[in-house]
Amino acid sequence: MTRFFFPVLGPASITRRAMLKNSTAAAGAALALAAAPAVGAKGSSRLEQNKAIVGRWFSEFWGNPWNPKVIEELADPQMLLQYSLHAPRRGRDDIRNFMVGFREAFPDLNFTGTADLIAEGDFVVGRWIGGGTHTGPAFSDFLAGSLPAATGRKMHFSGTTVLKVVNGRITEEVGLDDGVTALTQLGILRRA
Repeated sequence: MTRFFFPVLGPASITRRAMLKNSTAAAGAALALAAAPAVGAKGSSRLEQNKAIVGRWFSEFWGNPWNPKVIEELADPQMLLQYSLHAPRRGRDDIRNFMVGFREAFPDLNFTGTADLIAEGDFVVGRWIGGGTHTGPAFSDFLAGSLPAATGRKMHFSGTTVLKVVNGRITEEVGLDDGVTALTQLGILRRA
C-alpha cells in the first residue's frame, strides 16, 4: 500500500482566501490545459517526421530494390553506421561503398521491419528481419571471416536498430544484430 505524506500547516499558514485563490488558479490552469494542444504536439509531429525518415531509410537503403540516392537525401555527411558483423562506417562515401559491396555479394539482400517504429527525442528504434543469398563475388567485409565467390549460402537473421535523426538527417545508425546466426548460416562460424 502506497502512503502519501503531506506537510501539516498551522492555522496561520492557510487562510480561506489563500485556499480559494489557489483552487481558482488550479481550476484555471486545468481549463487552460484542456483547451491547449496536447503537451508535446510540436514534438509529436517531429517524432512522426523522424519515423517517416527512418521508414524511408529502411525501405530504400536496406530494402530491395535499393535506392543509392537515399544516402545523399537522408544521411548526414558524417553519419555513423555500426553493426556487429562489420567494421563501423563513417560518412556517406564509406556507407555507400559498404552497401555497394554488400549488394554485389548478396544481390537479393533485403531487410524489412517487423514492428512499429518507436520514437523518442532524436532517436527512432526499429526491429527488423532479413538477409540474402551469396551469389556474387568474394566478400571479405565480415569481421569474423570471408566468403569465396558465389557460395550460394543463405543468411536470414534479425536485429534491433537505434537511429538518431537531427534536423531531418540520420546522423547515426547503431544496431544489434544476430550475427552469430548469420555467420553460422554462411559457414563462417562452426557449431560446437
